[in-house]
Amino acid sequence: MLTHLMAATGVLGLLTMVPGPDMAVVTRRALVAGPRDALRTVGGIVTGLLIWGALTVAGLAAVLAASPAAYLAVKLLGAGYLVFLGTQALWQHRRAAPAAAAENGSPADGSPWRTGLVSNVLNPKIAVFYTGLLPTLAPPQLPTTWAMTLLVLLHTTLTSAWLSTFALLLSKARHVFEKPRTRRALGRTTGTVLIGFGLAVATATG
Repeated sequence: MLTHLMAATGVLGLLTMVPGPDMAVVTRRALVAGPRDALRTVGGIVTGLLIWGALTVAGLAAVLAASPAAYLAVKLLGAGYLVFLGTQALWQHRRAAPAAAAENGSPADGSPWRTGLVSNVLNPKIAVFYTGLLPTLAPPQLPTTWAMTLLVLLHTTLTSAWLSTFALLLSKARHVFEKPRTRRALGRTTGTVLIGFGLAVATATG
């Protein structure tokens, strides 16, 4: 069983580090509002993963993954939310923001925890990932329910550790982006990336 867990940890660790919507959302929070908001965003993302994990263990995620209509609905909602976040970032950085506002973030950003939660819960790819890949990594020595629960907890732990470390390191580099022109460019970049992820989610097949 230890061999299976080590292999699963390696696979999940590599997949966790691949850039995606979660990393883009955390990046924006870390650079605009600092480490506290970024870590709260990570907390929302991890909560979303735990929700998907619970649905997977209960068998509901498999129903979503197998239902084209349900999958499409969640996919379009998730894509729309990412496009909304990206558009919001572009709008807020259309001109140089005052230094104080840049330090404290924008009230229009809303709750960082909720942002992380919603962006993750509205990502149907997690349902496919949990119902398609996790069973292949499950230790055969354990009952299916226990094995899936263990892998979900392993994935959420790896995600929390990676995104938290990434957020803290990025926050320490905020001084590099203090100039208004640099902040505008960075805001436009993260906004464009979020919109790009949203469009990619919307047009993804399967």
